[in-house]
Amino acid sequence: MDLADWRTRINELDNQILSLLNQRAEAALQIGNLKRRQRTPSYVPEREAEILRSLSAQTRGPLTADNVTAIWREILSASRALEGPLTVAYFGPEATFTHKAALTHFGAAASFRPLRTIGDVFEEVERRRADYGVVPVENTTEGAVNVTLDRLTDSEATICGELYLEIAQHLLSRASDLSEIKRVLSHPQGIAQCRGWLAANLPGVPTEESSSTAAAAEVAANDPTVAAIASELAGTLYGVPSLRAHIEDNRHNATRFLVIGAGQPPPGPSGRDKTSMLFAMKNEPGSLYRILEPFVRAGLNLSKIESRPAKIRAWEYVIFVDFEGHRDTPAVAAALREIAERTLHLKILGSYPAA
Repeated sequence: MDLADWRTRINELDNQILSLLNQRAEAALQIGNLKRRQRTPSYVPEREAEILRSLSAQTRGPLTADNVTAIWREILSASRALEGPLTVAYFGPEATFTHKAALTHFGAAASFRPLRTIGDVFEEVERRRADYGVVPVENTTEGAVNVTLDRLTDSEATICGELYLEIAQHLLSRASDLSEIKRVLSHPQGIAQCRGWLAANLPGVPTEESSSTAAAAEVAANDPTVAAIASELAGTLYGVPSLRAHIEDNRHNATRFLVIGAGQPPPGPSGRDKTSMLFAMKNEPGSLYRILEPFVRAGLNLSKIESRPAKIRAWEYVIFVDFEGHRDTPAVAAALREIAERTLHLKILGSYPAA
């Protein structure tokens, strides 16, 4: 077959794919009608996670599992939009890494709403002005995002999902050379993730904190003496060239994001889930051991444990724990009942499909 033959074959396949996608869309419309009559949400995290895992496992190439996941996320997004509108709030402005995370998780067909602070995202979800919110919770270089943990402590919003995003930091500037840069702007996390590179390549150049990486890129777009540490997406959006790519000190730099919701049915078991909770305990020897001991007996793997000041009395703390399993499964439910009896306060933050 020559090039023209292969192009004809591609056209035939494209027509078949389009026909099948429209058949799928018609099925999604019918499902949407049923959901509206039953007053159930269009977004069902455990169902979407099940579809993505099943299709990713079936691919035999040349498309990789990541390719399949990316393609089907957009198919799911478009199908979900046919069932009903979905509004997603995120820590903005546009082109932040949280914006990219929201696009990655919900697909381009959702309606996205950038907000100024992480607290604003929680409030938008709590007041039902957004169906879901996306917020950062921890980074492999800088650790926990404390404002997110603190808001989870007293918020009625619960965790509905998670995702991990590799963070590639770029030095964006209209300067033609590093020697022309007089200031470097970024979000505090962006600056922290590039301290080593900045010390080696821009010694003596002052750094300034901005409200977001995208806000820094916007400033750099109007001043060639300013460089912004931000994403490549921010450079594209604000028209600022990438003077240096991948300047993060840790090549395995990644951020974990949470999807939060309120007033929505909690996700059911998907087959590979995670549960997040927090608790307060007595300040006495052996308290933490007694609380965590039921996890060991139940064979539940803890993936995270972290303490934060309780902010009620000095030197008292709440403990955040993530573990593998869903609260509605018998083993997890039994362990949580036992743990509740051993804590002063226990709050389940959510059970959701693991990323």
